Amino acid sequence: MLNIAVVGVGFIGEEHVEAIRRTNLGRVEALVGRDLEKTKSKASILGIEKVYDDIRYVLEDEQIQVIHICTPNMLHYSMVKRALEAGKHVVCEKPLTLTSEEAKELVHLAEEKHLVNAIHFNIRYYPLIRHAKEMIERGDIGKLYSITGAYLQDWLVKDTDYSWRLESEKSGETRAVGDIGTHWMDLVEYITGLKITDVNADIGTFLTKRKKPKMGVETWSGKILKNDDYEIVDIDTEDYASVLLHFDGGQKGVFTVNQMACGHKNQVTFEINGSAGSILWNSEKPNELVVGRRDTGNEIIIRDPSLVYPGARSIITLPGGHNEGFADTSKQLFREVYQYILDGDYSKEKTFPVFADGYRESLLCEAIMKSQKKGQWEEIQS
Repeated sequence: MLNIAVVGVGFIGEEHVEAIRRTNLGRVEALVGRDLEKTKSKASILGIEKVYDDIRYVLEDEQIQVIHICTPNMLHYSMVKRALEAGKHVVCEKPLTLTSEEAKELVHLAEEKHLVNAIHFNIRYYPLIRHAKEMIERGDIGKLYSITGAYLQDWLVKDTDYSWRLESEKSGETRAVGDIGTHWMDLVEYITGLKITDVNADIGTFLTKRKKPKMGVETWSGKILKNDDYEIVDIDTEDYASVLLHFDGGQKGVFTVNQMACGHKNQVTFEINGSAGSILWNSEKPNELVVGRRDTGNEIIIRDPSLVYPGARSIITLPGGHNEGFADTSKQLFREVYQYILDGDYSKEKTFPVFADGYRESLLCEAIMKSQKKGQWEEIQS
């Protein structure tokens, strides 16, 4: 059993705490948050005894083996670096850092320290994602031709919707692409085994001014405030992007991200078209995978251990008909990370997303932003 500290007490921090406990491989020993009273309140609800307002306390604690970084984006680099230097294994929320240079530095530091590192690309851990990946590897849909999809949300439709993610100095130069687009790009590269080589982006900000609450409001909170509780601020991050893609196998594709798409709370979709069939998946129906055929009827594969390939079966906990969802993805990701640490053989191939994947996504985001500014195709740098 590993001793773990979680840094960050917002929505995703609480999700990490729950998922860690459900792995049965880790204990949450400490919770760290900037506001000590708020952190104590959260810790009391979550049943965590050790509470701090500075990461240094868990870095100095020799009993803590793993640290989860669940803070706003601009804090990731410094906190991950300090954790690695203190000899801690690290699980970090995406994006890993605000720049590719910082991400590359952390990749090298983790390698030098021989420490296990992971990034929270949890969408990989819906079981039917693993099944789709193995279908492609086995040639079930033939030669791949095109890859399309979207990541849509509506939590920023109103001008009173606000989060630190809207501020570039906290979230980074890109918001919608960096926040949810990275999930989509990581997902399709993981499933197909292909790499995006070139991008051509069209990006837009629908609300260039928003009403920022004068008090702290958590992401997804939906709190209703009075007019006097707001100040008008300029927005310098994007609400929307559509990106044309070229892949290293000659395939073409396109994806759209939009955080102002009414009716879509948190929907990820992709379609992969091949010479022998197509694969379609929708995160709002995560336990169904549609397989499209030319000469026979289409098929719906359901999440059932007896019906899927071994890779998918390894991350299924419940029998068929007992749905697994968002919270289970983090549990399965963390379980693989912790088991890898406990096994102690760090030369083994890793099945979970690592810092190198976070570095990869930072390169993609930077290329997308360059493409938008230049109005042309941009090659992905390595």
